[in-house]
Amino acid sequence: MKTSHSGRDATYADADSVIYMAIEVTEATFQAEVLERSASIPVVVDLWSPRSPACPPFSAMVEKVVAATQGQVYLVRVNVDESPQIAQAFQLQSVPALYALKDGKVFDGFMGAQPEEVVQKFIEVLLPSPESQMMRGLLDAGDEESLRVALSIEPGNSEAVVAMARIMVRTERATDALQLLARVPENEDVRKVAAAARLALDPVDDFDTQLVELLATVKTDEVARQKYVDILETMGPDDPRTAKYRKQLTAALF
Repeated sequence: MKTSHSGRDATYADADSVIYMAIEVTEATFQAEVLERSASIPVVVDLWSPRSPACPPFSAMVEKVVAATQGQVYLVRVNVDESPQIAQAFQLQSVPALYALKDGKVFDGFMGAQPEEVVQKFIEVLLPSPESQMMRGLLDAGDEESLRVALSIEPGNSEAVVAMARIMVRTERATDALQLLARVPENEDVRKVAAAARLALDPVDDFDTQLVELLATVKTDEVARQKYVDILETMGPDDPRTAKYRKQLTAALF
C-alpha cells in the first residue's frame, strides 16, 4: 500500500491498483469543507495519523465504499497530528476513526479499524431514501408539472412551495402564490416571493416616489407599512437605497 500527499487531495492505490481520492481537510478548511457542506450532503470524516499502520488500508477501503455511493456522500480526511484541535473536537482516543456529519452535527461515528461490511452499513444509513431521491429530482427539475407532483407528495415542502410561488407570480397568479406560501413558515425566501406577489397585485412603477409617499403613513396605516416593507424586500439588500429607506422606516415607527 502506497500513500502520497499532493496539495488538496490524498491518493491511495490498493492491491488491485484502483485509485481513490479523498479531500484533505485542515483546521483552516474544516468549517467550509465539513460543517457548511454537511448542510447539503452527508460528510464522512476519516481521522487518521501517519504513525498508525492501520490507517492507510482502512482509508482506502472507506474510499471504495464511499465511491460506490456515486456522489451521495462526501468524504474528507484529517491528519490528526497536523490538526490537533479537530481531534480534540471529536474527543478522539484512537485512529483510524470515522464520523458522519449532517447539518453541521455529528450523526454517527466509531473509533478503530472496522471490516468493510461494518463501514458499508455505516455509509448506507447516510444515503437518501428512494422517496427523498425522487423528491430531489422533482425539485431539481423545477418546472410547474414537476413541482405539482412534489407538492402532492409533500404539500408543506418549503422549497417546492417557494419555487411554485415564483412561477405563479411570473405567470400573473399572485393571489394563488400568496395562498400557497401560507402553507409554510416564513423565511427569507418566503418573504421575498410574498412581497413580489403582493406588489404584483398592486404594481409600483417608481420605488423612490412610492416609498417617500408611504413613509408619511406607515406608523398608523398597516397596509401602507406592509407595502413599504414589500418594496424594500423586492429591492433587496444589494440595492444601495435599501439601507437608507429601512432607517427612515425605523425612525418613522419609533
